[in-house]
Parts: sequence; C-alpha cells; structure tokens
Amino acid sequence: MSEEDLREMELALGEIPPEAYLDGPPPGGELLLRRTLDEVRRERSRRVWRNRALLGAAAALAVVVALGAGALIGRSTVPPPEAVATAPARTATSADAGTGVTMTAVVRPAAGWVRIHATVAGVPAGEQCRLVVVSRDGSRAPAGSWMAPDSGRTTVDGSALIAPAEVVAVQAETYAGQILVTVPV
Repeated sequence: MSEEDLREMELALGEIPPEAYLDGPPPGGELLLRRTLDEVRRERSRRVWRNRALLGAAAALAVVVALGAGALIGRSTVPPPEAVATAPARTATSADAGTGVTMTAVVRPAAGWVRIHATVAGVPAGEQCRLVVVSRDGSRAPAGSWMAPDSGRTTVDGSALIAPAEVVAVQAETYAGQILVTVPV
C-alpha cells in the first residue's frame, strides 16, 4: 500500500462514528433485530394461513357445486316414483325341451332397475345356477343365484341394474354357462 492509499483510508475511517468501534452491537440492537425478525415471521405466517384458508374455502365450494350438480343430474335421469309405481309387473313362463327346465318369471319395475321373482323347476339336484336379466342391447346382468334342491323346484328373488323398459328376457343358467331356459318378458 502506498502512503496515498493510507491517507484515503484514514479519511474514510474518520467518517465512521466512534460508537462503531465498540465491541458488540449498540445497546438494544439485538432486541430490535429479534423483534424485527419476529414481525417478519408473523407476517409470513399470516400470509400462509390466509392462503391455506382461501384454498380450503375454494375446495369446499367445489365439493358443494359437484354434489349439487350430481343431485340435479340424478333427479333428471330417474323417473319419478309415481311413474315407477304405476308400471305393471310383467309375468311370463317358458320351458326348454332340450334341458327339461321350466321357469315362471315376474319382472317388477323399480326406479332405474328391476326386481325379479322366478320359480324354476327341472334343474338336477346340486346344480349351481344363476338368474340373468337380458337387456334390449344384449347385455346381461346377474340377478341372483342358487343351488338346485333335491325336489327340483325352487324360488329365486333377485334384482338387476337394468332399466325396466330395457328388459327383454330372464334366463336361468349353470355356473358353467349352459343356458337352461330363457323366458321372454
């Protein structure tokens, strides 16, 4: 360092107040720093809480809107109870000459689905069977199951999630998939 550099440094240091040369911060400086940091933390905490509260409120509103829309859509797609109650039950009987099985099926409409009451006879004792409802488009829905008794005659009650107007037949079949009898309704 040159002599000129030292003089410039002396001039620069001369502008610093003597209190700055004391050991440690000025009195109350640490407390002031601590209070400032605490205030910054509190403000950040308030901001985070406010953001979380807004997000929670938005999520709750979205759930309420979704549930309300679902209820409105559900009401518009299900026929009114009085319409279902006045729809008549359909009863039919059929026999299959190849299997020797006969069945009488009663299809009772419900709100968007059907109840089935079937009396089946001629199934060999111990055979595991199921009742299947066939819709207009060919899809099939299980409606109940049973094991054929020694008497060869049984009554099965069940239900299927097929609209009443779409039901075209009720079938009895084995668990192996052999159709024992089909009753058009």
